Amino acid sequence: MALRLRSHYLCGRVRQPTRDSETARVSGFSCLFIWLGLICSTGCERPPDAESLKEWTPSDHHSQDDDKAAMGAQGSGATSPKGSGGDAQLVDIAWRQQCTSCHGPMGKGDGQMGPMVHAPDLSRDDWQAKITDAEMAATIKNGRNRMPKFDLPEPVLRGLVARIRSLRGRP
Repeated sequence: MALRLRSHYLCGRVRQPTRDSETARVSGFSCLFIWLGLICSTGCERPPDAESLKEWTPSDHHSQDDDKAAMGAQGSGATSPKGSGGDAQLVDIAWRQQCTSCHGPMGKGDGQMGPMVHAPDLSRDDWQAKITDAEMAATIKNGRNRMPKFDLPEPVLRGLVARIRSLRGRP
């Protein structure tokens, strides 16, 4: 690399590279960027193979709320409503999919959306005392304030009411 001495107005003479070395350095950087661009662009031409993708399972979306609900169901048999096995499963599915996002797994109003929509604590004694089963079923079926209506079969509706009643006085 050839260096030439040039004068600088602040510190006198400094060594600076000649034009040949500057050109070589610039073309080296250009080649590097071109190669990086080619490598990056070739990786995005096709989607991944279907064989390489893992099949989705419910455990892929496990959350702490699932753990709370499971512990509550194991701790007391009162969380599952009475009735046939199929209805109990439907009630459990409806509760987990429709209710827990606002009311939480234990009905405390601490679900992910609960604070935003002001979901009530369904386990409070005073709340349970002031509402009848028919009013509770009507609220589930028709909605109220920010709660949407749910078109559920009658056995599932009764099961949800029984499940909410079973939450009364829980810590």
